[in-house]
Amino acid sequence: MNPQKIKTILFDYDGTLHDSLHIYAPAFRKAFDYLVTTHGVEPRSWSDEEISKFLGQTPKEMWNAFGSDIPKAAKDEASSIISQEMERLIKEGKAQLYDGALETLYDLKKKGYILAFISNCRNYYLHAHTNLFGLGKYFEYMVCSESYPGIEAKELVLEKLKPQLEDEMVIVGDRHHDMKAGIYNNIHTIGAAYGFGDDEELKDSDLTINNIKELMSIF
Repeated sequence: MNPQKIKTILFDYDGTLHDSLHIYAPAFRKAFDYLVTTHGVEPRSWSDEEISKFLGQTPKEMWNAFGSDIPKAAKDEASSIISQEMERLIKEGKAQLYDGALETLYDLKKKGYILAFISNCRNYYLHAHTNLFGLGKYFEYMVCSESYPGIEAKELVLEKLKPQLEDEMVIVGDRHHDMKAGIYNNIHTIGAAYGFGDDEELKDSDLTINNIKELMSIF
């Protein structure tokens, strides 16, 4: 990858710009308690590290990890609990970006890069974070997977978005979904090693960074 030739920088959000565990972990625990109370799921405690493995996954992927014994309606209700609790916490100002995230976005935009937001999140989540952090000042394109009904995979969402963007592109993300999206769409990848993925998930990235602010010296 030649940074000098890049025109569009796509960002994953959770684990790349947003330190999601501050709102996701309590919301997940609340939803899990609901499943324990109402659907006989075996009670257990969850560490933040264990919960972080679900970040970046679609609701379907996450609940499938719990097996097929939980009815779909219960999974949907648990997802709704997570959404409602996170929205409440965002409105209370509990969400936290990584240190330097907005500074980095401002710097890249000022340098003339086209910035795009692409996430497996739901639209309410995007709107809530945009209101809290003023994300609309930085991103020319902001897309959630929910914007494309029936398409959950990030690589397919990016395939839909790609014709609107300028070549050459790079996607910055912390999970294998982000690397897969880049490889599938033949664009460059930067792995955010400080996020919630592991070395195996980022092994095929063109570059890795240990802090979001490193992008200001790369580009």
